[in-house]
Amino acid sequence: MTKDRPFSVLGVQQIAIGSNDKNSLRGFWIDLLGLEFQKTFISESENVDEDICAIGVGHLAVEVDLMQPIDATRSPKVNNPALNHIGLWVDDLAAAVAWLTSKGLRFTPGGIRQGAAGHDVCFVHPKANDEFPLSAEGVLVELVQAPKRVIAAYGVIAQG
Repeated sequence: MTKDRPFSVLGVQQIAIGSNDKNSLRGFWIDLLGLEFQKTFISESENVDEDICAIGVGHLAVEVDLMQPIDATRSPKVNNPALNHIGLWVDDLAAAVAWLTSKGLRFTPGGIRQGAAGHDVCFVHPKANDEFPLSAEGVLVELVQAPKRVIAAYGVIAQG
């Protein structure tokens, strides 16, 4: 954390990958590469049917979401682009959103809300606009509130 920035990005929380058919994604990520299936999450409002998988161990495991749209004609189109978004652990999501907004960073509508894995999340918009001239330059980025156990695990790494 810098003197001016009231939060820290700790590490990668998730990688979300989309396709018209998540079974083809499962064939590669689970069957061939051996990622561990955790659970399925379905949200009509987010137009997503996703299988949540994990790679790595313990509190620093990275979630890999294999997503398909419930309705391919509706938005959001979770299958386009195929590498849909990346999620980053932050130690203070509310402070991050407030500070980044004050700097002119554009967020998607919806604000801070509970994500599929149960953590508070907020999405950085991939495109800027007149009101918010900064963006993630074409990439959808999810900021995820790290629970205390994850913050502590990253603290051990930083000290070691």
